[in-house]
Amino acid sequence: MVWKNWLNLPLNSFGTWLINDPYDIMKLTDSIFFYLFALTFVPTFFSCQPNDTHPRPDGLIGYVNPFIGTGGHGHTFPGATVPFGMVQLSPDTRLTGWDGCSGYHYTDDVIYGFSHTHLSGTGISDYADVLLMPTVGQAFFNNGADGMPGYSSHFQKENEYAHPGYYSVLLDESNVKVELTSTKRAGLHKYKFPETKEANVMLDLVHRDQVTDAFVRVVGNNTLEGYRHSSGWAKDQRVFFVIEFSQPFGQWGLADEKRDIRLDSLRNKHIKAFFRFDVSSGEPLLARVGISAVSIDGARKNLKAEIDHWDFNKVKTDAEAEWEKVLSKIEVKGGSDDKKTVFYTSIYHNYMAPNLYSDVDGKYRGMDRNVHQLTDDEHYTIFSLWDTYRATHPLYAILEEDRTSAFIRTFLRQYDEGGILPIWELAGNYTGTMIGYHAIPAIADAYVKGVREYDIDKAYEAMRHSAMQDHLGLESYKKWGFVASDKESESVSKTLEYAYDDWCIAQMAKMLGKDDDYQYFIKRAQAYKNVYDPFTKFMRARVNHQWFGPFDPSEVNFHYTEANSWQYSFYVPQDVSGLIAAMGGDDALEKQLDALFQADEATTGRIQPDISGLIGQYAHGNEPSHHMAYLYNYIGKPDKTAHYIHRIMNELYSNAPDGLSGNEDCGQMSAWLVFSAMGFYPVTPASPDYIIGSPWFKEITINIKDGKTFKIKAEGLSDQNIFIQSAQLNGQPYNRSAFDHNTLLAGGELIFKMGAERNSEWGTANEARPVSEIKEFLIVPTPVVTSGLTSFVDSTELTLSCLNPEVNAIYYTLDQGSGKGAFSLYEGPISLKDNAVLYAYAQNENQEKSPEIQVSLKKIPGGRSIELKTEYANQYNAGGNNGLIDFKRAGEDFRTGGWQGYEGIDLDAVVDLGESQTIKKVALSCLQDQNSWIFMPEKVEFFVGDEKDNLKKVGEVANMIGEKEDGAILRDFSLEINKRVKYIGIIARNRKTVPEWHKGAGGKSWVFADEIIIE
Repeated sequence: MVWKNWLNLPLNSFGTWLINDPYDIMKLTDSIFFYLFALTFVPTFFSCQPNDTHPRPDGLIGYVNPFIGTGGHGHTFPGATVPFGMVQLSPDTRLTGWDGCSGYHYTDDVIYGFSHTHLSGTGISDYADVLLMPTVGQAFFNNGADGMPGYSSHFQKENEYAHPGYYSVLLDESNVKVELTSTKRAGLHKYKFPETKEANVMLDLVHRDQVTDAFVRVVGNNTLEGYRHSSGWAKDQRVFFVIEFSQPFGQWGLADEKRDIRLDSLRNKHIKAFFRFDVSSGEPLLARVGISAVSIDGARKNLKAEIDHWDFNKVKTDAEAEWEKVLSKIEVKGGSDDKKTVFYTSIYHNYMAPNLYSDVDGKYRGMDRNVHQLTDDEHYTIFSLWDTYRATHPLYAILEEDRTSAFIRTFLRQYDEGGILPIWELAGNYTGTMIGYHAIPAIADAYVKGVREYDIDKAYEAMRHSAMQDHLGLESYKKWGFVASDKESESVSKTLEYAYDDWCIAQMAKMLGKDDDYQYFIKRAQAYKNVYDPFTKFMRARVNHQWFGPFDPSEVNFHYTEANSWQYSFYVPQDVSGLIAAMGGDDALEKQLDALFQADEATTGRIQPDISGLIGQYAHGNEPSHHMAYLYNYIGKPDKTAHYIHRIMNELYSNAPDGLSGNEDCGQMSAWLVFSAMGFYPVTPASPDYIIGSPWFKEITINIKDGKTFKIKAEGLSDQNIFIQSAQLNGQPYNRSAFDHNTLLAGGELIFKMGAERNSEWGTANEARPVSEIKEFLIVPTPVVTSGLTSFVDSTELTLSCLNPEVNAIYYTLDQGSGKGAFSLYEGPISLKDNAVLYAYAQNENQEKSPEIQVSLKKIPGGRSIELKTEYANQYNAGGNNGLIDFKRAGEDFRTGGWQGYEGIDLDAVVDLGESQTIKKVALSCLQDQNSWIFMPEKVEFFVGDEKDNLKKVGEVANMIGEKEDGAILRDFSLEINKRVKYIGIIARNRKTVPEWHKGAGGKSWVFADEIIIE
């Protein structure tokens, strides 16, 4: 249904639609009516900053600015919620787009309404359920986004204000002041209308994602109830609601896409409704809304339990008290108001997700989509674990021990109901977003730190189960010790993150006495060694057991997750010592880290907006970089850690709407700031160690359980004095640049003396450095083909290498059609002139072997070669210049590197057969994946001849695949030739631009080809 064609029908005095006969409906359908409502506008000024109308609230909530992150690419929302609440009651100003993921963007000046669920800082849109909007005068069902009259309203930024648990705004068109507050499972609206008998509240259940089913029923004269089921990022999201108004409505109307009007109930995918009130007395109108993922009855119970009165100020005051309680868990002194605002807003952001997902009676909807019953527990949703395992969950392990156990109990119920631990779970759905199995570090970190109020045996079972699957590259990872990039996209990132997760399992296994599992997973935790190239000192993808190339560490391609090689080559938090050794020692790591921060900020390859907040190639706007500045401590350079930590805090965080350098990501961006401002960071979650940086405040007090406190003082701290000169822990000299969780839990005082000069003594000695090291069950890394072509014309010469060749020898053999021979010691390049399969493994001095690799070597027949007259994108190179004639056919996933991609240009190639041959048929294999801007060529033209510069066109094959067809589609553009020729020319005509109907309209379209098939 296109709501822009909806006509807004006038009402008679009896509250029914003013329609005399069916012909009137037709007349109204072809006309546009709207009334002019004269507004008496009295300006009132609201903003996110304190002012005369809204002075800073008392207490720490006065240092929270909910508008931080609502601009730029932070993707946060400013509305009313309570810590971990089910309800996030907030304005919606944006209907689509990446910067509309939360439903709100600070640069907008139109509000469509106020909905009850929102995501905080995600990179994908969803939620914004059950939208209400107050209006005056005619009741428009159209939202106004199309420029036609509608229920949306402009607003002024100076008339908008928010603090924790409260939001208000003045709507320009209607002169309605809106105030919002909430409890855990219910929202409370307060609308101050001008004195009028034509006050409306609009209900829009079509708003935002695709509705699969919806229902509304009017109950009595002030209540409605219903549900909204939808499919978006969460494919099956269910929200049930009960809405009660503080006074009866005199008129109402429910409407569907057919424009049928009903006065009591309606079930349809396209429900909108209005409710009219007489507010001529000047009294505010309130609406209280309970929601549930279980049932209407659950929503009713939630509302009754949490808001059974009409005292707006009480709900608001209670919400503020809840926020004050959690914010006061950390107290800071000695910084500017802006720094305090950034700090406490960061804590605030960490309490906006996960969200409560169980009702007051203990019912919740599980991963199996069934309703389950809890006793004395709470269930949660929204686990952005690829982001939050790094710092958000470790922060909870300090501030929210009980809640951390509740989160893990939620994980285990999700495992029971869905068969695997959550990977970006949303509203009881597996979204399949992001990589790794990062519920594991959240569990292991809690366990290591003594947070254990859950079934530990089941937790370990679930962790192990997640790691033993064969999906998402795990099959090749278990076989060879790395994810093969020609089998799975984002292979480097997956290898590195699986290895860290496996280390977490190993820590649990060791503590639980599971020695065999410990040995198995501690070996898997060293998988990073199989994607580390010691010659370039970068983590690289392996294609057919050779390095992907040409290699550019700044190139953004599908071998990395939202990153390039710069931003993943330092990701070995479980074995920093091993990374240092692989790089060649402390000086080598220092040089490489320096190069990271000093590199040109430009990236090549595909556009990736998540790569933001750049200092050189360090990208603070996305999570893989977050630990990197702390790595200097491991080589005795804590002064460089201090330098970059302060630079990041001062340059990439601010008290402004665009005060975050990237997506907030459900708390992670802010958790980095909270830890770093306190002066330490959990580089390796599931380790008890915190790595010291440099505090942002002169005094920090962490209020721990049982009345204990841990204080951090930075004496002499200033904008210049950021370097630690010396330290004392509980009155004793302290020279280590790290401390552990038990030290924090015990309470005490850590005092730093700060100075402007870099200190060469504190934290520099070997014994003063933090240690992250895998010492036992060291693996033998698999060998890799470092040079030579695996598809060649006349001959090829292959070289093999292995990490640490001084202790690892390589053995190989060939199968050239007669079976494998005996393995021989590799002592130099291997020359080949025909098809073969190379088998190789590495072996150390203890006779321990690496997994055996198998490399297919293909000779291109008859001296065949190819000239490419147009240039492919390197990140989609299909193996290089010979990729279209290498006799290797790519699969459906364009991200695995088997396809050659041409952006906005034609593919123009000439194949030299080496000599004249009789050719029966020629074909070009192409891929369409329109969701990724990849379309079939409009046509493929074929040319032949014996002179390369004088080829004759022999035919063309038009595309027959519809541009809107979804999913991965493969097609061979094939033409019968039956001629004797030496050269074959092929031009695949690119449509050049993405069609108008597409989300990428106007952008450059891609042609993807893999193989030129010649018979």
